[in-house]
Amino acid sequence: MDRPEPVKRGTELRCFRCRPDVDNPTDPAAYAYLLGLYLGDGHLVTTARVPVLRIYCSDAWPGLIEACDVAMRAVLATKVQRVQKQGCVGVQSYGIHWPCLLPQHGPGRKHERPIVLTDWQRPILEDHPGDFLRGLFHSDGCRTVNRVTTRGRHYIYPRYMFVNESADIMGLCQWGLDLLGIAWRMNRRNSLSVARRDAVATLDRHVGPKS
Repeated sequence: MDRPEPVKRGTELRCFRCRPDVDNPTDPAAYAYLLGLYLGDGHLVTTARVPVLRIYCSDAWPGLIEACDVAMRAVLATKVQRVQKQGCVGVQSYGIHWPCLLPQHGPGRKHERPIVLTDWQRPILEDHPGDFLRGLFHSDGCRTVNRVTTRGRHYIYPRYMFVNESADIMGLCQWGLDLLGIAWRMNRRNSLSVARRDAVATLDRHVGPKS
């Protein structure tokens, strides 16, 4: 007599890594965006009974807080909490299956350990590099106005900056920009700049300013 299949509950129903009948996220664009946010300002705590994903968003960007909440729900979360901290909000969700979807988690700071994409993550980001970059720039990046004076003439132009201490995460940002044909340069060891007019225009279509 065949045994009935075990009943799946909670986030297990939505974890595409644990379901043989599902091989992709239900919302791959949201997954790419959430992964970018996590690599920037996220932290996955796995020492408690139930793992908790926390992403910290500045109070100055209420739109970002909402976008993070929406992405968590689209990817896995059944419930999302917002915990007020000094100057920021911790957007968090408890779920046993967050470690399945964020295999870059581990002990210590991200810049002190390897951050490498898995074979199943890479195709998702290749299909949605703009969403991945939006998550990275919304967490550890910004769109600014640069002012330069050359031979007495003043120039004002927009540019994007991305700052991260992890060489691996910086490399993933560079890879995503290359996929979209966006020119970039390293202006410091831990800082990347996108300043060419056409490159900024392209990134505007995918990222845009925080809100």
